[in-house]
Amino acid sequence: MKIKAAITAVGGYVPEKVLHNKDLEKMVDTNDEWIRERTGIIERRILEEGRTTSDMAVEAIHDLLKKTNITPQDIDLIIVSTVSPDHVYPATANIIADKIGAPQSWGFDMNAACSGFLYALRTGSQFIESGMHKKVLVVGADNMTMRVNYEDRNTCILFGDGAGVVLLEPIEEEVGILDSEFAVDGSGAKLLMQEAGGSYLPTTVETVKAKKHFIFQEGRTVFKHAVKGMADITEVVMKRNNLTADDVAYLVPHQANKRIIDATANRAGLPEEKVMINIHKYGNTTNATIPLCLWEWESKLSKGDVLLLAAFGGGFAWGSIYLKWAY
Repeated sequence: MKIKAAITAVGGYVPEKVLHNKDLEKMVDTNDEWIRERTGIIERRILEEGRTTSDMAVEAIHDLLKKTNITPQDIDLIIVSTVSPDHVYPATANIIADKIGAPQSWGFDMNAACSGFLYALRTGSQFIESGMHKKVLVVGADNMTMRVNYEDRNTCILFGDGAGVVLLEPIEEEVGILDSEFAVDGSGAKLLMQEAGGSYLPTTVETVKAKKHFIFQEGRTVFKHAVKGMADITEVVMKRNNLTADDVAYLVPHQANKRIIDATANRAGLPEEKVMINIHKYGNTTNATIPLCLWEWESKLSKGDVLLLAAFGGGFAWGSIYLKWAY
């Protein structure tokens, strides 16, 4: 039987500090009711000053390792999906390997905006399927609040900080990652981006003063693309695998906006009780949203449960993964 990659453990971490909608009312022209109605968000977590994306990832990995009989020395590869790395270089994956005490592992970072965790998960699965590695950590972690302009009421309400991680291992049973579909449309880059800080617009005093290092989003247009993209690509995966709503235990959507989540679920014919939702507690943690959902729902999952993972992010980049829970 063909070797497949299966998620065999999950871990998560969110900072202790909570930023409630009521707190935002004191910072920007907005209110709790307006935020809840348009996004579904009530509060989000904020990373303490002086701590980094890698610090959150390490906390999530420690949480995962506590549940397993493996040690950091058993890890072959660490893939980190993030848009807020500790540094432009070296890779945050390298820093994490050093912090957890896994000098024998190698790793790299990936960036596909909010879809990055799915891209990293599929990439990690291929190292397992090829037989090259036995134990791969796939991390989704972001410190988004450091990139938020708290004078922009349209974006500052959306984002929070957090980290999630899964362990991939080989399996020969009919569980694990079974199918996926991905897509990109680079023409959408200008609609959701951080304009400055790269080679297109290098960092200068002027770019900092102009606040071009914060998140920019053309919300209404991105919303339309996200609804169509996530719904379409999830439908493709379902049809290709002859899946109906009755077959699916849970939809695990990127937590960008409750209305986008609802639209994707409706298209798949799934009731809310079959959708993992925690956006009300954490906001949009970008690469961490999907693994944080798996972390919170872990105790409710049973071996063989069908999960559909779906995400849409800047770039534009979007994707869907079909898997059967392995434990």
